[in-house]
Amino acid sequence: MIREDLAALNIAHEVFASERELTGADGRPDRVREAIDALRAKGLIYEGRLPPPKGAPADDWEDREQTLFRSTEFGDDVDRPLIKSDGGYTYFASDIAYHKTKIDRGFTSLVDIWGADHGGYVKRMQAAVAALSDNRVKLEVRLCQLVRLMRAGEPVKMSKRSGDFVTLREVVDEVGSDAVRFIMLMRKNDAPLDFDLAKVIEQSQDNPVFYVQYAHARVRSVLRQGHAVFPDLDLSPGALAQADVSLLNDLGERDLMRTMAEYPRLVLQAAEAHEPHRVAFFAHELATRFHAHWNRGKDLRDLRFVNEMSRELSYARLGLVAAVGLVLASALSILGVSAPEEMR
Repeated sequence: MIREDLAALNIAHEVFASERELTGADGRPDRVREAIDALRAKGLIYEGRLPPPKGAPADDWEDREQTLFRSTEFGDDVDRPLIKSDGGYTYFASDIAYHKTKIDRGFTSLVDIWGADHGGYVKRMQAAVAALSDNRVKLEVRLCQLVRLMRAGEPVKMSKRSGDFVTLREVVDEVGSDAVRFIMLMRKNDAPLDFDLAKVIEQSQDNPVFYVQYAHARVRSVLRQGHAVFPDLDLSPGALAQADVSLLNDLGERDLMRTMAEYPRLVLQAAEAHEPHRVAFFAHELATRFHAHWNRGKDLRDLRFVNEMSRELSYARLGLVAAVGLVLASALSILGVSAPEEMR
């Protein structure tokens, strides 16, 4: 079911991990024990007692000798238990084994995506990865805030206790994968998100995914118009790249060129920071500037992209428009969102 839901969102998740494969169930090797033994061989496991958590009532605390990991040696606040009182493994012990499988496969940069309520778990997991890899492997944890579903400005009421909730698949089926992906990616992962089911299918400039996709469709429409007026012109990207852009002297045209020139560096920075929302913001900004310039052409005939009286200027402007389309299509592709040829 998870695979099918991810496919509906155009996500291909190659490897799924099962805790049963780590804990020695069904005759499998006990990877958790192997991880603990690896840490023990490094002198990082000991039997000891921990002080009670600050603020915890005395009757909630069991003072006993435990198997502990020296996580404080790697920046954690306290050492962490690995074995429960009933002899089973703690969640942390299983998580150590899970990350060890990644280290054993040769990965040196790990990224975990967790809910914001797991923020207190970050230091101990980074400590474990540092200990297992002798500080060779870096673990980055991205904490994600909750998404609040809205409908026309009103919260969609949900309750896990009563079993009344909306699944991601239901959202995708209602508004489409493009809207879900773009809206989700337009916020930093640690920023709360209000997802309005009515707003994201609205055909207006208040709907960011529609606004960006419509800009790309408008680009294709302008190029079709240029071909209709000048049917002998080669409007392929390679040919348009040779257009004389020195003819583009309007401030709006130059503003579009300056904006697009920032795109390669922005993509690099977004990738290095693991912040795809930068690409979504850029696409929306470029779409806004393109729509604004197009609207100026409605009022000022001399600024229209296709001018029957000026072949060379029209060719230069069509080159600019085609460039806007290429950048928008690239940004949408990075976000996993379609770039439509036309929208009605």
